[in-house]
Amino acid sequence: MSLVAASVLAMTGCSPGYVARAAYEEAKILQDRRPIDEVIHDTATTSDVRQKLRLVRDARYFAVHDLGLDAGKSFDSFAQVDRDTLLMVVSAAPPYRLAWKTWWFPIVGRIPYRGYFDSDQAHDLARKLGQEGYDVYVRPSAAFSTLGWLPDPLLSSMLRSDSVSLVETVIHEITHTTYFPRGEVQFNESFANFVGHRGAIEFFCGVAVEAELCEMATARWHDSQVLGRFYRSVYESLADLYAATADGAPLSDDSLAAGKREILDRAVQYFVDDVRPQLRAGDYGVPDPERLNNAWLMARVLYYERLGDFEAVYERLGGLAPAIDAIITQAKAGSPWEAIDRLIETPAE
Repeated sequence: MSLVAASVLAMTGCSPGYVARAAYEEAKILQDRRPIDEVIHDTATTSDVRQKLRLVRDARYFAVHDLGLDAGKSFDSFAQVDRDTLLMVVSAAPPYRLAWKTWWFPIVGRIPYRGYFDSDQAHDLARKLGQEGYDVYVRPSAAFSTLGWLPDPLLSSMLRSDSVSLVETVIHEITHTTYFPRGEVQFNESFANFVGHRGAIEFFCGVAVEAELCEMATARWHDSQVLGRFYRSVYESLADLYAATADGAPLSDDSLAAGKREILDRAVQYFVDDVRPQLRAGDYGVPDPERLNNAWLMARVLYYERLGDFEAVYERLGGLAPAIDAIITQAKAGSPWEAIDRLIETPAE
């Protein structure tokens, strides 16, 4: 997963401490970056790092020249960071309503998360939001995008990923650089998720031609669509509960809490019995019932919304590059999700 969070986007509407830490960390990353080719040819670079840097260089070239994406200055440099977890990301939602707690940033508009380079600050915010009654979810992130405003380097924290995940992430982030409509975070993340997965398939199945990695990339895209349907089914069950009434009045908090617990427990069992057997890419851990809440669920839906519809556009247009071009062209004319509807309904030429 990726995160749109950088000091250039955080200079308005945030506390001085948040801005100062973000600015310091971003400046340090930019100061320490080196051209990828230079690092590849450095005799001190290990063979594993050299191999992954070449893979990133090839994936970037593929994204630009085969998919038509605009990489700008992203991923043409490398920066060593001093930790595996670059950022901690905090999300929140009301306990009985599927609505994000959002923060406003210039350029991108409202964003349903805040990213912290300082783990203590992230957990302090999480505790504060929990005390205010929100459902809270905190997760790590190894990458972020400045949407082309700064020359985002490849970070050493990203090299912990396997080859397929690394290519997915590079293409995902370059998709953000190419197109990121303001205030449409759910579309942006799900669209980039689709392009990242489909791009990795085309890269390993048609460009790099590595059978094992081709199979892995294909399986992961299949699993993402299965998981997307699962998350949506849980979302709809909770939405029905929160909208329910008794004798014309909204349900009490006690009734909502009991109904919510029942739905989430049932969802975990459904995942074990029905969803997990469909997954192909490896052993997926069973969700922890104690950690499931509205914020957890919406953080999942953020990246997995209508992936099957993106796939339908891909199949209708016969390739990823024409699908990307059509989606962006149509989305610029109005609502991005309505653009997907139009592309599904319109027969392909």
